[in-house]
Amino acid sequence: MITMLKEIGLKSDHMYAAGFASIGLTVAKWGMSKMNPKESRAQADRWGLFVGEWAPTFFAIGIALKLEEQSTLPRLGKN
Repeated sequence: MITMLKEIGLKSDHMYAAGFASIGLTVAKWGMSKMNPKESRAQADRWGLFVGEWAPTFFAIGIALKLEEQSTLPRLGKN
């Protein structure tokens, strides 16, 4: 999967940016729920947790892509 992501042009920096963006989106949503008392607090919390859980996934994929980018070992089946 990581090789496929690399082949379509994704870089580790893209995944790190997506991780930080999901953290920022979570904080923004939390802040918006504080300003709007009419909005369901539980709904805002669930949405924030859902988006917040994306960050570790993006960072993990970013690390895997970084290792793939730095890899100088030849791949099996590739010349």
